[in-house]
Amino acid sequence: MSSPWVPLEANPELFSEWCASLGLDRKKYAFHDVFGLDDELLAMVPAPVEAVLFLFPCTPATEAEREHEDVAPDADLLWFKQTIGNACGTIGLLHAVANSRARAALPPGSPLAVLFDKAESLAPEERTRLIAESDALQQTHASIAAQGQSDAPAADEDVDLHFVAFVRSASGALIELDGRRSGPIVRAAHVPEDGLLSATAHFVQTHYMARDPDAVQFNLIALGPAV
Repeated sequence: MSSPWVPLEANPELFSEWCASLGLDRKKYAFHDVFGLDDELLAMVPAPVEAVLFLFPCTPATEAEREHEDVAPDADLLWFKQTIGNACGTIGLLHAVANSRARAALPPGSPLAVLFDKAESLAPEERTRLIAESDALQQTHASIAAQGQSDAPAADEDVDLHFVAFVRSASGALIELDGRRSGPIVRAAHVPEDGLLSATAHFVQTHYMARDPDAVQFNLIALGPAV
């Protein structure tokens, strides 16, 4: 396993900068805060939402639950296994851009476009090497990690927060993409084309937040059109 990275802060401005550094046009797509999970606050997020990043605390309850959940590999989804400690923010960002319409906005030859094109033909275990050997990805992660508003923990510190991504598959399913698992997980068989954010909000409320009602370190950040 590669040496751990400094974890990324849950910050939509920094996530947008991460994408821009690797080729995504910030005039087309950006990340936005989700300030609450009721309908009025969800409606404030620029639409259409293409992907949602979710940060949650790793607790005994979440760790026990993940041992019993099955994954459903999907050939239409590009999934990356996380083998680098504290790299879940970058893995989540890769999942968000690779499996949304934002990918089509990447210029040919840009670092993300090249990485995704190479990853398509590789088995999941081979994609881990692609990430570990990407100087552009490692340098961008390090640069963004150093720009957080709060003091970043050391790379080798045991961080108990984790990022996952939610996307809508080509068949309309709500999919959770988590690099710590063995593949994508179907969370709902079908959501409307404009319903990704609300479906994700409902799922994390009933699945994650309800399971750990005393935890407060939850955060959702949505990928959508730039405003």
